[in-house]
Amino acid sequence: MANRPTDNWRAWMAEMAREVAAGTLAQECAGVADFYPESFLRAVDAILEAFEDEVRLLRDPSDDAVFGAVATVVLALNAIDEDDQHGGAGICTEEREQLCDYIDLTLSEQGVDVSALAARRGIDRAEITDAWRDW
Repeated sequence: MANRPTDNWRAWMAEMAREVAAGTLAQECAGVADFYPESFLRAVDAILEAFEDEVRLLRDPSDDAVFGAVATVVLALNAIDEDDQHGGAGICTEEREQLCDYIDLTLSEQGVDVSALAARRGIDRAEITDAWRDW
């Protein structure tokens, strides 16, 4: 299974903290080391884990079943993005791209031909989350 975007975000924050500690990143930039509160990361991890489980259980999935799984994960991520209890953390451009890539990769790893799936709906592969995505 591919690394989750949250793994990338944790690694980025750790790198920023190391740079601040080493003096190679200005102290005024130290706030970036807390860009993703742990509550936000745990919430996103739980959503992605549920998506992974749902996709893994799909056997010879219909297009509707696959899009149903995509809708579920995207709507759950929308809710986290709009939730104020995570210190203002949210899904911006970089996070959006990583999440969309992760959804695509997770489907592909489970044998879903994402390009064909999208083509049958008359959309581009990169648009499979668009119908539900607010972030």
